Amino acid sequence: MDDFERLKSEIEQTIDAAQDLAALDQVRVGAIGKKGSVSALMARLGSLQGDEKRAWGAAVNRLKDEVTAALETRRATLGQAELAKKLAAERLDLTLPAAIERLGKIHPISQTIEEVIAIFGEMSFVLAEGPDIEDDFHNFTALNFPPGHPAREMHDTFYLPTKPDGSRLLLRTHTSPVQVRTMQQAKPPIRIIAPGRTYRSDSDQTHTPMFHQVEALVIDEATHMGHLRGCISAFVNAYFEQDKVPVRFRPSFFPFTEPSAEVDIGCSRKGGELKIGAGEDWLEILGCGMVHPNVLRACGIDPERYQGFAFGMGIERIAMLKYGIPDLRTFFDGDLRWLDHYGFPPLEAPSLVTGLGR
Repeated sequence: MDDFERLKSEIEQTIDAAQDLAALDQVRVGAIGKKGSVSALMARLGSLQGDEKRAWGAAVNRLKDEVTAALETRRATLGQAELAKKLAAERLDLTLPAAIERLGKIHPISQTIEEVIAIFGEMSFVLAEGPDIEDDFHNFTALNFPPGHPAREMHDTFYLPTKPDGSRLLLRTHTSPVQVRTMQQAKPPIRIIAPGRTYRSDSDQTHTPMFHQVEALVIDEATHMGHLRGCISAFVNAYFEQDKVPVRFRPSFFPFTEPSAEVDIGCSRKGGELKIGAGEDWLEILGCGMVHPNVLRACGIDPERYQGFAFGMGIERIAMLKYGIPDLRTFFDGDLRWLDHYGFPPLEAPSLVTGLGR
């Protein structure tokens, strides 16, 4: 049995000397592998008889168990050491400055939406959102669109398959349903903006099947057209970062507002270059008006007591005007070269204090 103790001591020394898991595995194979030193002791069982054979087998099994336990203990120690070494090598110092070029660029649409939210946030507007898939009531009926209105037709609207009861859901054609849902759920005073995706069956250099809008809604007991004009003028000045952009209201018609108006801003087109601000020309930018009494009534608000205004504009359109992007379709091409040129630094949040765009 002295041979067992001597072999055990030698194997344990070899185990302790292993510096990594690969070396430890070689020790395991050399000790208890099929041709290992401990396994070789079992070969002598064939030459033994009776009690001697049983004693020898028990001793070999005991040695094998002790070696296995020593291997597991060393494996755990080496595993922890290797993990600690790996973690140290992969350590990330969060106090170091970020590598901005590795973070990509913010898309102009996302940037513009954040700019709009920042501006209206300073005017105490609250952000509101709603579903992209709408029903006829929220998208048309509650907004005073009469039956047979052209906007309801298939050539303008993406309809989903007809349901068993004959009704159809649709992809919202504007973000006005968010206004409807807000008026149904909240009591005046209301002051919200609703940015989001909208969908219409149209596609060319200035139209895409999916685009973005932002709409604003104010409902209370005293708001009038003067407040509407002041709000839009303040937004235009802040967004284009100018002291005073000329603003002109032209009479128009929308089913959901009365009176309604198109809003133009002053611009110059000299030398084939468009410049926002003082100039001899005008550029249409958005539609607006006082909320129609029928819309208030459909949403459960008393039009004899409350009134308000609403306006909406295309996110892509105002982004193109501010940042000189010539083709609407390039917003959705997924060209990284385009994004690298027109994109924005990812860690610079728009603010009226630090600035909106570049």
